[in-house]
Amino acid sequence: MRVVLAFFVASLLLGPAFATEAPRAVVAKRVKAASVPDSDQLEADLQRMPWEQFKAVISAVPKMKADVDAYGAAGWQYVKARYKTHPWKKNIDKLDADQRKQLADLIRKSKEGVAPAKSGG
Repeated sequence: MRVVLAFFVASLLLGPAFATEAPRAVVAKRVKAASVPDSDQLEADLQRMPWEQFKAVISAVPKMKADVDAYGAAGWQYVKARYKTHPWKKNIDKLDADQRKQLADLIRKSKEGVAPAKSGG
């Protein structure tokens, strides 16, 4: 009985020391997840852009530009006609976290009137 009581007291004293690590890890994961832009929001932001801004942003993200370029001139004609209703989320979901951040930054700069730089590819 003394062993059980000693264990109980020890767990009360040491429990908070171990318990504080778990919430910190959870908070760190939430912060990291929050720092990656939401693909639904990025899609909506892209669809609200004027064509010229939209094309400049897509052209500056190599993976998205390659998706359109794969269809040649017809691909860009299709996109121009349907970019406001096209489900861009599928393409955005294929991007890694850094590419999503780049896309979000380009959209933000475009809204502020700063022209995105041309991609290197």
